[in-house]
Parts: sequence; structure tokens; C-alpha cells
Amino acid sequence: MDLVRASAKRAQAWIAEQSGDPLDLLRSMKFEPVGFHPLEDRALNIIEQINQTWTYAVAIAAARQLLELHPDAGGLQLAPGAHASLELDIMSEIPGYLGAETFAAVTPRNNGKLAADLAKLARRPEQHRYVFFMSPLFPGNKRRPQFERDGIEVWSVDL
Repeated sequence: MDLVRASAKRAQAWIAEQSGDPLDLLRSMKFEPVGFHPLEDRALNIIEQINQTWTYAVAIAAARQLLELHPDAGGLQLAPGAHASLELDIMSEIPGYLGAETFAAVTPRNNGKLAADLAKLARRPEQHRYVFFMSPLFPGNKRRPQFERDGIEVWSVDL
């Protein structure tokens, strides 16, 4: 999380230095590599930095919660995002023990993400299956049974 914060601080500093036409500022944020990858030392546009920052933040918060729930998981592997190297965003070191999908959204039903993650996990063999989301409408680290199905636990998380 320290790396994620440091990248956000670099983007904040760049934004604070800007002046001039506000549309030029937004154009730069959208199309130019003036932002920073949350974990790697490389440039991104700020819109992509925002998206990736919250992807990583949710996965980190979810991993913390999972380690509290399952200290016997043997550790966790995190690879959030569509291009990641794992089959799920979070998987236990013990094969078949635990798996989770994660996302950040204004509401958990945005773009069908919750439904898609539940459907994906319903086909998975892991003994413990979870969806974690971050949304301003559902603050706190809290289980959200109203969204659960097929034995998959759904949790909201915060930093």
C-alpha cells in the first residue's frame, strides 16, 4: 500500500503544478503519460493510474481481510486486473483452498461486475470463495449477505 500511496502522491504533485486551460489539463490526464503506475516505476495516463490504483487498493484490503478470516491459507497470491497472471485476483498458496475476485465501483452492480464475478466463482472449485468490492455506498470491512449466492461470500472493504 505504501507504493500505491507514493504513486498517488507523485500524481498529486504533478496536478498541483498545472495551470492554464482546464480542458488541456483534462486532455493531458486522459491521453498523456503524466501519471504513474501504482506499483512499478513507469508512466501512465492519470485516468489509468486512478483505475489501477483502486484495483490494487481493493485487492490489498481484501487480502488483509482474508488473512484475518483464514490465517491457515498458507499465504496469498495477488494478481488483480484483467491481464494478471493468476486465474483469480487472489488465490491461496494452498491450491483449491481459497479464491477471490475484487473490484472498485461507485456501486457493486455497476457494469454487471458483481454478477460476472459471482458467476465466475460459482464455476470454481475452491473451498472458500469470495467477492470483495470497494464502494462509497458500502463503507467498512463488512460481509454483505444481500449480494451472496452459490455459497460465495461478498464483502465490502475500505482502506
